[in-house]
Amino acid sequence: MKVDIEDVLFWMDAIRNSDDQYRTLESFWKGQVNSKVWLAKELYSIIPKTKQNNIVIYGGWNGVLASILFNSHLPLNSITSVDIDPVCKDIACTVNRRYEIEKKFNAVTADMCKYTQPADVVINTSCEHITQEQYEQWLNNQPDDALIVLQSNNYFELEEHINCATDLEDFKHVSDINVLWAGEFETPKYTRYMIIGKKKC
Repeated sequence: MKVDIEDVLFWMDAIRNSDDQYRTLESFWKGQVNSKVWLAKELYSIIPKTKQNNIVIYGGWNGVLASILFNSHLPLNSITSVDIDPVCKDIACTVNRRYEIEKKFNAVTADMCKYTQPADVVINTSCEHITQEQYEQWLNNQPDDALIVLQSNNYFELEEHINCATDLEDFKHVSDINVLWAGEFETPKYTRYMIIGKKKC
């Protein structure tokens, strides 16, 4: 996958214009970016290729995953990035400025447990940031026919991580979906787990 230089320039704009540049830079750390590229690669092997897909990313943070997906070979129509932090919306829109102009990208400030939107693919890479009760509520709200992509990790040391998984099997257990694909991605500080599947009927 190659990232368009115009997108990289918008990434730099987002960092430069941020009120908390270090916090914004965190979303571009090697482990963060590599895990998102990994997601794009594995999703491509499963996503329906017969149509242009509408994707909703929950816990979309600063919109970096959306930008990476737009730069991948995935057949996309639109991406909506949902995050509860109101600061993230402007940053995410700058990171994805090209696609926002084309009306392919939208950032929403909302609680993922209360927000719903029709989608072909739903992604949650922030499963460790919400309680198990919230996680189950979020999963229950998702469209029955949507492809679901989930990521968590075993980085218990971070205070914001209130619902980490001990290993991939633990993550499968607490997610309780029909698993089509599952795997692990090692980083220097933690292991990231990913599941792709569908809700149980």
